[in-house]
Amino acid sequence: MSLSGRAKLAGVMGWPVSHSRSPSLHGYWLERYAIDGAYVPLAVQPTHLEQALRALPALGFCGVNLTVPHKEAALAFMASVDAEARALGAINTVVVGPEGALVGSNTDVEGFRANVEQTLPDWRLTGPAVLLGAGGAARAVAAALPSMGGRRIRLVNRNAERAHALAEALKPLGIAFDILPWSARAEALDGASLLINTTVLGMAGQAPLDLALDALPRDAVVCDIVYVPLATPLLKAAADRGHRVVDGLGMLLHQARPGFAAWFGQTPEVTADLRAHVLATMGAP
Repeated sequence: MSLSGRAKLAGVMGWPVSHSRSPSLHGYWLERYAIDGAYVPLAVQPTHLEQALRALPALGFCGVNLTVPHKEAALAFMASVDAEARALGAINTVVVGPEGALVGSNTDVEGFRANVEQTLPDWRLTGPAVLLGAGGAARAVAAALPSMGGRRIRLVNRNAERAHALAEALKPLGIAFDILPWSARAEALDGASLLINTTVLGMAGQAPLDLALDALPRDAVVCDIVYVPLATPLLKAAADRGHRVVDGLGMLLHQARPGFAAWFGQTPEVTADLRAHVLATMGAP
């Protein structure tokens, strides 16, 4: 990484932000493409979010990523937001325009889609998808599915109100949602072509995901957006049954590309070397 008085600056805002792998990811690209720039972690308390965002132009930042808990709250401070992010109710990328205007977008949709396509280039979604969870990540995944061939989603969540809110928000995308109670999660797998876990269940430090896969067709693909651990218990169980699996790290890598391109003027590649670099920072093999 080369820095001068003309260095382009970007970063990630969160509270906390120490868990974020984005500095390592963007730092790799800055080094790879010999860019005069820096990407830094910005620990911003929720009560200081507006102040921090509005300071970006004055500090010379090209933009930032947003992580928890700022993705929803930041919408209120944008000069403009793209239609997809507005429908999702959250942004994860901010670009500072030429006049200092803040422009928000959500790249998680493209991140999920590109991860699946890179991992399984010959696979196509032909049947129903089962989506576990109804939070912000679930909205992004659901929004990605129509472009992958998915028009029917079995939405399974512990909170029915949040599930109905997700379905209502994404109604313009023409998706048919079947909302099922959490107690029906195993039965929901019958005849499905794709299973995606967007909950924190199975993440390091969280409760395990209790889900029997017996009803899931053997040719179905199983995804987990959790990437700590990389091989979650769900993915291990699915692989043991012979399912093709997609881990969550690729979604993180691919969602970062549009922001990097906007801030630093270089469209980066997601490569095996990048993946190995980020895994090394996680202490993973």
